Amino acid sequence: MAALAKVKVVAVAAAMMGLAAGVAEAARCGNNAAGFEAWKAEFGQEAAANGVGKRGLSALAGTSYATKTIWADRNQKSFKLSLDQFMAKRGGKTIASKGKALKKQNAALFDRIEQRYGVPAGPLIAIWGMETGFGSFMGNANILSAVATLSYDCRRTEYFTEQLHAALKLVDRGTLSPSAIGAMHGEIGQTQFLPLNVVRYGVDGDGNGSIDLIRSKADALASTANFLRGHGWRAGAGYQPGQPNFVALQGWNAASVYQQAIAIIGAEIDGD
Repeated sequence: MAALAKVKVVAVAAAMMGLAAGVAEAARCGNNAAGFEAWKAEFGQEAAANGVGKRGLSALAGTSYATKTIWADRNQKSFKLSLDQFMAKRGGKTIASKGKALKKQNAALFDRIEQRYGVPAGPLIAIWGMETGFGSFMGNANILSAVATLSYDCRRTEYFTEQLHAALKLVDRGTLSPSAIGAMHGEIGQTQFLPLNVVRYGVDGDGNGSIDLIRSKADALASTANFLRGHGWRAGAGYQPGQPNFVALQGWNAASVYQQAIAIIGAEIDGD
């Protein structure tokens, strides 16, 4: 009997190992479109187990492999520029000039945001301008397809898997449309939030009871201020390099030239 029991235990263990290997095979990342549909089916099971509902699962099923997203992910060059080159490429002087006008035109909004989150207009407008030209161009990629592709892609699977789970939950909530268009890495709205940051920091800035970072500049800017506060922003402290709030700008973007550009443009807008 003991020998028979031992045989059964070994057989069960072998079966479990085979099952695990099969799941790992089905969920394996890839570097081209060949395995995307199989991966998507497996990911859907994982998403359902993590609480994603019918709307989110249907949206996932409708995604397609985003070749242009992969190309963009492999060809990011602007962050290798010098600060002067980066400022020129991003139109720093134009952003500062237009930003001053927008600060006056939206004075009540920016005052309200600063009172609530402690973040002045300058860095918010600098981010708004650099990310999308003040909402004039928010991208031309299907957000869900972009994020799903990067979750499947082997380069940063874990990071974008979190983003995809968040995006599908936003679809379930009605915050994100399955057909929504954004940037090549799935960034959303006027200041380009990744889905997980919408979940964590998205707020209703215009008081209409919903969060829409694409159509509502108030929602986008208030959410950006909430993000900065969540990354250590202290009301009244400076945000230039070496000052307390520069760490929050570092949280917004990991590129040194981008952080410095926000600080420079923001200071010019704020008149500091």
